[in-house]
Amino acid sequence: WVLLPPGDAALTRRVKAAGDHWVVQEKRGRKTFSRGIWTSAATVERIRADLAAERATEGFARKKEADARRREKAQAGYVEDFHGAVVGFLGFHPTHADLADRLARAVTDHATPVGSGTVARTKRIPVERRAEAAVIAWMRHQTTGYDGMAIPRVKGHRREVRRMLAQRSKQLLGRYRRGEAVPETCPLKKALA
Repeated sequence: WVLLPPGDAALTRRVKAAGDHWVVQEKRGRKTFSRGIWTSAATVERIRADLAAERATEGFARKKEADARRREKAQAGYVEDFHGAVVGFLGFHPTHADLADRLARAVTDHATPVGSGTVARTKRIPVERRAEAAVIAWMRHQTTGYDGMAIPRVKGHRREVRRMLAQRSKQLLGRYRRGEAVPETCPLKKALA
C-alpha cells in the first residue's frame, strides 16, 4: 500500500474506482483537507501508466487546448458582464464618469480572476449583488484603514466593523451619484490616483 497524494484529479478518480482504498483527510477548524488516499501500489502504477499513455496522444492535446480556449472565452464574457454590473451599481453622475470607469476597472481586475476567492467568483448570488459586494469590499481595503485595524476576536465584532465601513462607503458613493463636488483629499480619489 502507498499514499497517493492529492493533486492529480484524474488519477485519484480512477484509483478510487479501481477498488479498495482509504481516504486520508485532516480537519482543521471547520475545514477538511485531503491528504491523499491509501491504495495498492500496483493499482497506482498501472493507472498512472495508462494515464501517461492517454495524455501523450494528439487527441488529448487538442481536447485540452479546446478546453482552455472555451474557458478563456467564458472568462472574458464574465469579466465584461461583471464590469457592466459594477458600472450599473456605481451609477455615478456624468461629471464623475471618468472616476466611475476607473473604479469599475480596478474592482473588476481585482475581483474576477479565476481562483481569486473573491465574492465575484461565487454563483450563489446574482451578478448585480456580486458587483455591489465587490465594490464595497474593494473600498473597505483601499479607502479605509481596515487592514491595519486591531479588531478584538469576539464574535460579531469584525462583522460590525465591516458593516460600519460599508455604510461609510455607501455614503461616499452617494455623493458621487448625486454629482456633488468632492475634494481632492477624498479617499476614493486617492486610491484611484
